[in-house]
Amino acid sequence: MILEMKVPSPGESITEVEIAEWLVKDGDYVEKDQAIAEVDSDKATLELPAEDSGTITLKAEEGDAVAVGEVVCLIDTSAPKPEGSSAAKEESKIVESVAAPQETQQAASSNGTTYATGSASPAARKIMDEKGIAPEAVTGTGRDGRITKEDAVKAVPSMGSAIGSNRGGETRTKLSMLRRKVAERLVSVKNETAMLTTFNEVDMTPIFDIRKQYKEKFKEKHGVSLGFMSFFTKAVTRALKMYPSVNSMIDGKEMITFDFCDISIAVSGPKGLMVPVIRNAEELSFKGIEEEVKRLAIRARDGQITVDEMTGGTFTITNGGVFGSMLSTPIINPPQSAILGMHNIVERPIAIDGKVVIAPIMFVALSYDHRIIDGKESVGFLVAVKEALEDPVEHLMDNNMKKALEM
Repeated sequence: MILEMKVPSPGESITEVEIAEWLVKDGDYVEKDQAIAEVDSDKATLELPAEDSGTITLKAEEGDAVAVGEVVCLIDTSAPKPEGSSAAKEESKIVESVAAPQETQQAASSNGTTYATGSASPAARKIMDEKGIAPEAVTGTGRDGRITKEDAVKAVPSMGSAIGSNRGGETRTKLSMLRRKVAERLVSVKNETAMLTTFNEVDMTPIFDIRKQYKEKFKEKHGVSLGFMSFFTKAVTRALKMYPSVNSMIDGKEMITFDFCDISIAVSGPKGLMVPVIRNAEELSFKGIEEEVKRLAIRARDGQITVDEMTGGTFTITNGGVFGSMLSTPIINPPQSAILGMHNIVERPIAIDGKVVIAPIMFVALSYDHRIIDGKESVGFLVAVKEALEDPVEHLMDNNMKKALEM
C-alpha cells in the first residue's frame, strides 16, 4: 500500500511551509513516528513525523515551498523492513556521508565540472543568460547542488578582481522561511507604526536582597529558581492594568484592548529567537511564572515549541541583558503595540538621600506604537514598572513576602 504524506496544518492562518531539511534519503526505510523532515513556517520550525513504517519516496526538495495539504512524500507500507541491526545501518550511513563528498570531489576533478554545472532549471538558465552569467559561476542551493531560479536571481555578474588581490571567500546561505518572515515583520513594524522608545533605570537592590534571602529556599521547595523574570512579569501585568492602552492593538480602524495579560517572552532556540507566551500571567504567582518560563524555555531549546504556544501574546518582554546589552531600542512584536527591554545589571554610583552610593542598576526601555499609546501613558507605564521593581514587597507581594513566595 502506498501512503501519501501531506503537509499538516501547523496552525491557524498558515497556508504554506518550506522544506528546511530532509532527515532521511530517498529510498530509506522509515519507522512510524520517526522524524523525516524539518519544515519552516512563517512562525516556527517543526518536525514532520512519518505516519507509518515503510520505504520512503521524496516528492519535494529542500527549499521547496509547499502548500498545506500538498503531498511531500510517499511511504510504501508493504515494503519489508531491511535486515541488520540499527547500529550497522547507522554506521553505513556515516560511511556513506563521509565517502560521498570524496567521491563527488573525485568525479569533479576527473571531468572538470560539478553536478550543478548545466543542471539549472529552464527559468534559472534564462535569467543567467540575460545576466550573462555562466552556470559554473553560480553555486546551486537546490538538492544535490541544482541551480534554482532563486540562485539565478541572486547571482551577481563578476566584475573581476584586482591583480594581487588577496580577498577571502564568501558563503551564501539561504534564509529560512521563519527568518525571512521575521525580517518582513520587522521591516513592516518600522514602516507601518509610529514607534518610539522611552527609557528609565531601575535600582535592583531590593530584588537582589529578596533573592539572596529566599533563592535557595524557593528552589528547594518549588524545584525552580527565583529569577528576575517573575518580578518583571508581575510588574508588567500590574502596569498593564493601570495603563490599558499599552495592552492594546490596532485592527484596521479599531483599537482592541485586552482585559487579560498574555505575556510573550523572548528566548533563544536552536533556530534563533522564539517568543512563547505565558497565558493569563496576571493570575500566576511567582512560582507559577517561574515554572512556565522554565517549561517554555526548555521546549524552545529542544525544538518542541508549537505555533500555538507562540501566538496570541498581548505584550512582550525581551532580555538583552543575558547577552551583555547595556541599552537598546527593542522592536515591537506585531500585532502588539509595546515591548519592554531588559538589560544587563551593572553597579553604578547613584544619589540616594543626598549621598552617593553604589547600586546594581538596570536600564529598561519601552518601545511603543505612538498611534494608540500617548507619551503620558508610555512614560507612566515605565515609571509604574520601575516603582514596582524598586519596592516589590509593597507593590507585588501585598506586604507579605513569605506568602507571595509560598514559603
